[in-house]
Amino acid sequence: MARSSRASVRCGIILAGGDGERLRPFVRRLRGDDLPKQYVDFAGAGSLFEHTVRRAETLIAPSRLFTVVGRDHFAYPEVWRQLADRPGGRVVAQPQNRDTAPGLLLPLAHLSARYPDAVVAVFPSDLHLDDDGTFMAHVDLACRVVERRGSHVVLLGVEPTGPDPEYGYILTGDSASHPAVTGLRHVRRLVETPDAGRAGDLVRRGGLWNTFVMVFRAETLWAFVREAAPVLSGAFGRIRMAVGTTAERTVTEEVYRRLPPINFSRALLRALPSREFPWLTVLPVRGVTFSDCGAEARLPAAMRRAEPLAQPLCA
Repeated sequence: MARSSRASVRCGIILAGGDGERLRPFVRRLRGDDLPKQYVDFAGAGSLFEHTVRRAETLIAPSRLFTVVGRDHFAYPEVWRQLADRPGGRVVAQPQNRDTAPGLLLPLAHLSARYPDAVVAVFPSDLHLDDDGTFMAHVDLACRVVERRGSHVVLLGVEPTGPDPEYGYILTGDSASHPAVTGLRHVRRLVETPDAGRAGDLVRRGGLWNTFVMVFRAETLWAFVREAAPVLSGAFGRIRMAVGTTAERTVTEEVYRRLPPINFSRALLRALPSREFPWLTVLPVRGVTFSDCGAEARLPAAMRRAEPLAQPLCA
């Protein structure tokens, strides 16, 4: 596809709307409360959320970085503190947690209302990475792909350190040639949380762990949601139209009251290959250790590698 003639701006979404249920028993023993894991400073080096923000700000200006949180998260002083420096209008609160599809589409509705032609990078707030610089260089490459080929959706996958059944896996297909990026490949299949035997088979076949970090043009994702989940598209289309008006809160609450939990990977992203969507691609990231810190057993190794917060580079 030829380079898009539309001017675009890079924006980001930080996904911080989860409740950290899998790690909740450990957090209760550690702190005596239910503070979601992304806000917990496990090693005295800053929370996962704070590291995610600083990582994202090396590529995207704070004014174009949108964060989705749960409305009930504001019961914790740590959340107020960690969100205090976010620019006005860039923190989007969900009335309830309805899993990752609404958690992504709500901030995307707010972002799209302001930057309709944006190239969007999505960052889960619960990832630990041992080499932010290398990882963000790959996010930058993914942005270049989307800026040149607007219909691409680029996932970032990392090489597994073992067959973990709690992660999602990406099986790669043939090369997706791009003049500026080597290693980009089409996605052959996405597998969510396989059993242990299946996870081992996926690793042997060269499967990558799905980081859920992805880059796309905003309108590309809306077009896909309209095709794959028209009811969901209509619901968030209402919110998108209401952003910035006096009806915004009322419309958002009405939509969320009717929404069941919808997982973005299972319900939507896995539909892309089966629908012969040729522009779903993956950019492998080699040499970066990754953890989603979703299980207590993963924390010690991740926290030993934790480094103090770096300062943001993007003004």
